[in-house]
Amino acid sequence: MVGNKKRFALADSAQQIVGGFLLAGPFVVTEEVWRLAENMETWQGLLTVLIVFGVGYGALYKADDERDPDREAEVAGIPSRFISLMLVSFGSVAILVLVFDAPETFLSDTYLDGVSRQTMATTLKALSVGSIFSVVGAATADSVF
Repeated sequence: MVGNKKRFALADSAQQIVGGFLLAGPFVVTEEVWRLAENMETWQGLLTVLIVFGVGYGALYKADDERDPDREAEVAGIPSRFISLMLVSFGSVAILVLVFDAPETFLSDTYLDGVSRQTMATTLKALSVGSIFSVVGAATADSVF
């Protein structure tokens, strides 16, 4: 601990990354997720992002009585562990989307000469859906290990 602040170490991020990738993978390559994202409205995509934040915060600080966000190191008033969790949750899904070229695979009907606005919006909504599962894996790995 630094003063009365808990130290957030690289090992904590590594645990989050393993958990985040582990649960994100199957949802990035599932056609149903991409069809769901195509049919979601913008407000539903934004609500999904809020769910990721809520699940992440709840898993880190409400499900674990020993962890207190007020005792952790912060960046701009936000606990470092929570920032890392959000970066991992959305970042792991984004990396897998790019590596697997999922938009071109699942949205080939709307993929014309580069990335269309509709394709980008659908990709962001699919990313938010996948992040719901990624945040569960990342937070669980961070709490268990």
